[in-house]
Amino acid sequence: MKCPFCKHPVTQVVDTRESDEGDSIRRRRRCVSCDKRFTTYEIVELRMPQVVKQNGMRSEFDPDKLRTSFKRALHKRPVSTEMVDAAIDHVTQKVFAFGEREIGSRQIGELVMKELLKLDKVAYIRFASVYKSFQDVDDFTDAVDAVRKPSARRRKTD
Repeated sequence: MKCPFCKHPVTQVVDTRESDEGDSIRRRRRCVSCDKRFTTYEIVELRMPQVVKQNGMRSEFDPDKLRTSFKRALHKRPVSTEMVDAAIDHVTQKVFAFGEREIGSRQIGELVMKELLKLDKVAYIRFASVYKSFQDVDDFTDAVDAVRKPSARRRKTD
């Protein structure tokens, strides 16, 4: 680490402390040339994969876009903000866990659909109608039938 004062390339670590949250390390350093002290922080940098869209364009993974999708699908639905935050975190962790440098937007959409299905079936249908480009009422009917409880399906056929 170069000294920020004299730019000398050699410094010594005088003190090291972990933050209260445990997500960073604070180091006090001393320059061997000018004897001045300064502080550095060490944190983990996680690189999310690039999102490859259907047209081939690439963009940075953006959790805010996930939040917008969830908000639109869940508009006026009885789902708490904490549950939405947990779902977004779950999708983000899954995307990171793939360990790939790139991920298709389709894969992210599938993850969002799985989370919406757990949160609210109406929101799932809303999202699916746009995501899967429903063309007519039959597409909606098929999606609704797919999310219905097995007992409801049995009653309907009886």
